[in-house]
Amino acid sequence: MNNLTTIQTIAVYILPLILAITLHEAAHAYMAHKYGDDTAKQYGRLSLNPMHHIDILGTIIFPLFSIVLGGGMIFGWAKPVPINFARLHNPKKNLFWVALAGPLSNLAMALIWALAFKASIYMDSYFGHPFALMAQAGIGINISLMILNLLPILPLDGGRMIFSLLPAKQAQQYSTTERYGMWIILILLFTNVLGAIIQPIYSVIVHLIYSLLLIG
Repeated sequence: MNNLTTIQTIAVYILPLILAITLHEAAHAYMAHKYGDDTAKQYGRLSLNPMHHIDILGTIIFPLFSIVLGGGMIFGWAKPVPINFARLHNPKKNLFWVALAGPLSNLAMALIWALAFKASIYMDSYFGHPFALMAQAGIGINISLMILNLLPILPLDGGRMIFSLLPAKQAQQYSTTERYGMWIILILLFTNVLGAIIQPIYSVIVHLIYSLLLIG
Protein backbone atom coordinates (compact mmCIF):
# COMPACT_ATOMS: atom_id res chain seq x y z
CA MET A 1 0.00 0.00 0.00
CA ASN A 2 3.04 2.25 -0.26
CA ASN A 3 1.70 3.91 -3.41
CA LEU A 4 -1.42 5.24 -1.68
CA THR A 5 -1.78 8.89 -0.76
CA THR A 6 -2.30 9.84 2.88
CA ILE A 7 -6.04 10.33 2.33
CA GLN A 8 -6.34 6.98 0.56
CA THR A 9 -4.42 5.25 3.35
CA ILE A 10 -6.75 6.72 5.96
CA ALA A 11 -9.80 5.73 3.92
CA VAL A 12 -8.54 2.14 3.67
CA TYR A 13 -7.62 1.76 7.34
CA ILE A 14 -10.22 3.78 9.25
CA LEU A 15 -13.12 1.27 9.27
CA PRO A 16 -11.06 -1.87 10.03
CA LEU A 17 -9.17 0.07 12.70
CA ILE A 18 -12.26 1.34 14.52
CA LEU A 19 -13.94 -2.08 14.39
CA ALA A 20 -10.82 -3.93 15.55
CA ILE A 21 -10.24 -1.77 18.61
CA THR A 22 -13.82 -1.07 19.71
CA LEU A 23 -15.28 -4.55 19.16
CA HIS A 24 -12.35 -5.92 21.16
CA GLU A 25 -13.66 -3.94 24.13
CA ALA A 26 -17.25 -4.95 23.40
CA ALA A 27 -16.18 -8.61 23.56
CA HIS A 28 -14.80 -8.03 27.07
CA ALA A 29 -18.09 -6.43 28.08
CA TYR A 30 -20.22 -9.28 26.74
CA MET A 31 -18.07 -11.95 28.38
CA ALA A 32 -18.08 -10.15 31.74
CA HIS A 33 -21.88 -9.87 31.51
CA LYS A 34 -22.11 -13.58 30.71
CA TYR A 35 -20.24 -14.36 33.94
CA GLY A 36 -22.36 -12.12 36.13
CA ASP A 37 -20.94 -8.58 35.98
CA ASP A 38 -23.42 -6.04 34.58
CA THR A 39 -21.20 -2.99 35.18
CA ALA A 40 -20.58 -2.46 31.45
CA LYS A 41 -24.31 -2.64 30.80
CA GLN A 42 -24.99 -0.01 33.46
CA TYR A 43 -22.54 2.32 31.71
CA GLY A 44 -24.02 1.68 28.24
CA ARG A 45 -20.95 -0.26 27.10
CA LEU A 46 -22.65 -3.60 26.46
CA SER A 47 -22.96 -2.74 22.80
CA LEU A 48 -21.50 -3.57 19.39
CA ASN A 49 -21.89 0.08 18.40
CA PRO A 50 -18.31 1.39 17.99
CA MET A 51 -19.45 4.88 19.02
CA HIS A 52 -19.89 3.62 22.58
CA HIS A 53 -16.25 2.57 22.80
CA ILE A 54 -14.24 5.06 20.71
CA ASP A 55 -11.48 7.08 22.34
CA ILE A 56 -10.62 9.79 19.82
CA LEU A 57 -6.91 9.82 20.66
CA GLY A 58 -6.38 6.08 21.16
CA THR A 59 -8.79 4.66 18.57
CA ILE A 60 -8.29 7.09 15.70
CA ILE A 61 -5.52 9.70 15.97
CA PHE A 62 -2.66 7.64 17.47
CA PRO A 63 -3.15 4.51 15.30
CA LEU A 64 -3.66 6.46 12.07
CA PHE A 65 -0.62 8.57 12.84
CA SER A 66 1.49 5.41 13.16
CA ILE A 67 0.01 3.96 9.96
CA VAL A 68 0.57 7.11 7.90
CA LEU A 69 4.15 7.35 9.14
CA GLY A 70 4.65 3.76 8.03
CA GLY A 71 6.11 2.61 11.32
CA GLY A 72 4.83 -0.91 10.77
CA MET A 73 3.49 -1.24 14.33
CA ILE A 74 -0.17 -0.41 14.93
CA PHE A 75 -0.80 0.63 18.51
CA GLY A 76 -4.12 1.92 19.84
CA TRP A 77 -6.84 1.59 22.40
CA ALA A 78 -10.53 2.21 23.04
CA LYS A 79 -12.17 3.41 26.25
CA PRO A 80 -11.59 0.55 28.72
CA VAL A 81 -14.73 -1.39 29.53
CA PRO A 82 -15.63 -0.97 33.22
CA ILE A 83 -15.53 -4.41 34.84
CA ASN A 84 -16.08 -5.21 38.50
CA PHE A 85 -14.26 -8.51 38.86
CA ALA A 86 -15.79 -9.07 42.29
CA ARG A 87 -19.18 -9.46 40.63
CA LEU A 88 -18.05 -12.36 38.45
CA HIS A 89 -19.38 -15.76 39.50
CA ASN A 90 -15.84 -17.05 39.99
CA PRO A 91 -13.62 -13.95 39.73
CA LYS A 92 -10.22 -15.58 39.26
CA LYS A 93 -11.44 -18.33 36.91
CA ASN A 94 -13.83 -16.13 34.90
CA LEU A 95 -11.15 -13.44 34.48
CA PHE A 96 -9.31 -15.75 32.06
CA TRP A 97 -12.28 -15.89 29.67
CA VAL A 98 -13.12 -12.20 30.03
CA ALA A 99 -9.53 -11.35 29.06
CA LEU A 100 -9.36 -13.91 26.23
CA ALA A 101 -12.59 -12.61 24.66
CA GLY A 102 -10.82 -9.51 23.30
CA PRO A 103 -8.06 -11.29 21.34
CA LEU A 104 -10.55 -13.92 20.14
CA SER A 105 -12.73 -11.15 18.73
CA ASN A 106 -9.72 -9.88 16.77
CA LEU A 107 -9.05 -13.36 15.40
CA ALA A 108 -12.69 -13.66 14.34
CA MET A 109 -12.58 -10.27 12.62
CA ALA A 110 -9.33 -11.20 10.84
CA LEU A 111 -11.02 -14.31 9.44
CA ILE A 112 -14.05 -12.30 8.34
CA TRP A 113 -11.80 -9.79 6.59
CA ALA A 114 -9.95 -12.69 4.95
CA LEU A 115 -13.26 -13.95 3.54
CA ALA A 116 -14.00 -10.42 2.38
CA PHE A 117 -10.63 -10.32 0.64
CA LYS A 118 -11.41 -13.56 -1.14
CA ALA A 119 -14.81 -12.17 -2.18
CA SER A 120 -13.12 -9.08 -3.64
CA ILE A 121 -11.52 -11.30 -6.30
CA TYR A 122 -14.93 -11.76 -7.89
CA MET A 123 -15.85 -8.07 -7.85
CA ASP A 124 -15.46 -5.48 -10.57
CA SER A 125 -12.00 -3.94 -10.19
CA TYR A 126 -13.49 -0.48 -9.54
CA PHE A 127 -14.96 -1.75 -6.26
CA GLY A 128 -12.88 -4.87 -5.80
CA HIS A 129 -9.45 -3.24 -5.58
CA PRO A 130 -10.20 -0.76 -2.76
CA PHE A 131 -12.27 -3.42 -0.98
CA ALA A 132 -9.33 -5.83 -1.19
CA LEU A 133 -7.00 -3.19 0.28
CA MET A 134 -9.44 -2.58 3.14
CA ALA A 135 -9.73 -6.32 3.77
CA GLN A 136 -5.94 -6.69 3.85
CA ALA A 137 -5.78 -3.82 6.33
CA GLY A 138 -8.44 -5.52 8.45
CA ILE A 139 -6.47 -8.76 8.55
CA GLY A 140 -3.24 -7.00 9.46
CA ILE A 141 -4.71 -4.74 12.14
CA ASN A 142 -6.62 -7.51 13.88
CA ILE A 143 -3.75 -9.99 13.93
CA SER A 144 -1.37 -7.30 15.22
CA LEU A 145 -3.75 -6.32 18.02
CA MET A 146 -4.45 -9.94 18.90
CA ILE A 147 -0.75 -10.74 19.33
CA LEU A 148 -0.06 -7.48 21.18
CA ASN A 149 -2.86 -8.09 23.66
CA LEU A 150 -1.76 -11.68 24.31
CA LEU A 151 1.68 -10.59 25.55
CA PRO A 152 2.10 -11.61 29.22
CA ILE A 153 2.30 -8.03 30.48
CA LEU A 154 -0.25 -6.46 32.81
CA PRO A 155 -2.62 -4.72 32.06
CA LEU A 156 -2.77 -6.46 28.65
CA ASP A 157 -5.15 -9.38 28.21
CA GLY A 158 -2.28 -11.86 28.22
CA GLY A 159 -1.21 -10.52 31.60
CA ARG A 160 -4.77 -10.91 32.94
CA MET A 161 -4.84 -14.49 31.71
CA ILE A 162 -1.52 -15.29 33.39
CA PHE A 163 -2.81 -13.71 36.62
CA SER A 164 -5.92 -15.91 36.53
CA LEU A 165 -3.84 -19.07 36.11
CA LEU A 166 -1.30 -18.40 38.86
CA PRO A 167 -1.79 -19.60 42.46
CA ALA A 168 -3.14 -16.86 44.75
CA LYS A 169 0.19 -15.85 46.30
CA GLN A 170 2.08 -15.71 43.00
CA ALA A 171 -0.85 -13.93 41.33
CA GLN A 172 -0.75 -11.23 44.02
CA GLN A 173 2.99 -10.76 43.50
CA TYR A 174 2.53 -10.67 39.72
CA SER A 175 -0.22 -8.03 40.02
CA THR A 176 2.30 -5.56 41.47
CA THR A 177 3.94 -5.34 38.02
CA GLU A 178 0.84 -3.69 36.54
CA ARG A 179 1.96 -0.23 37.65
CA TYR A 180 4.94 -0.58 35.28
CA GLY A 181 3.08 -2.33 32.45
CA MET A 182 2.36 0.59 30.15
CA TRP A 183 5.88 1.94 30.60
CA ILE A 184 7.28 -1.45 29.62
CA ILE A 185 5.04 -1.54 26.53
CA LEU A 186 6.01 1.99 25.48
CA ILE A 187 9.73 1.26 25.92
CA LEU A 188 9.39 -1.93 23.86
CA LEU A 189 7.43 0.01 21.23
CA PHE A 190 9.86 2.91 20.80
CA THR A 191 12.95 0.69 20.86
CA ASN A 192 11.41 -1.50 18.12
CA VAL A 193 11.67 -4.56 20.37
CA LEU A 194 7.89 -4.91 20.33
CA GLY A 195 7.89 -5.09 16.54
CA ALA A 196 10.68 -7.66 16.60
CA ILE A 197 8.61 -9.83 18.96
CA ILE A 198 5.34 -9.49 17.09
CA GLN A 199 6.49 -9.61 13.45
CA PRO A 200 7.54 -13.31 13.24
CA ILE A 201 4.34 -14.47 14.95
CA TYR A 202 2.31 -12.11 12.76
CA SER A 203 3.87 -13.50 9.57
CA VAL A 204 3.11 -17.11 10.55
CA ILE A 205 -0.52 -16.42 11.47
CA VAL A 206 -1.28 -14.29 8.39
CA HIS A 207 0.35 -16.88 6.12
CA LEU A 208 -1.72 -19.58 7.78
CA ILE A 209 -4.96 -17.64 7.29
CA TYR A 210 -4.23 -17.03 3.61
CA SER A 211 -3.22 -20.66 3.11
CA LEU A 212 -6.34 -22.05 4.79
CA LEU A 213 -8.57 -19.89 2.60
CA LEU A 214 -6.46 -20.63 -0.49
CA ILE A 215 -5.80 -16.95 -1.05
CA GLY A 216 -2.84 -15.75 -3.03
